[in-house]
Amino acid sequence: MAVASFVLGLLGLLVLNLFLGPVAIVLAGLALWRGTTRRGRALLGLGLGVADLVVLAALVSMDNTVSWSLAG
Repeated sequence: MAVASFVLGLLGLLVLNLFLGPVAIVLAGLALWRGTTRRGRALLGLGLGVADLVVLAALVSMDNTVSWSLAG
């Protein structure tokens, strides 16, 4: 679960951050609660999940929509 949260958090920075961010946070929390041996990876997944939501909030505040594109 720790590795999955890391991968989903990393992918969430690029696409579907509205869905992948919270999933990464939940998976990281579950991995930490269960006492994973990959604690660092779970913490990275947690941080990336939070970063997904921060990036989404910043982009939404710039153009007042939930969708965004690289074209401008």
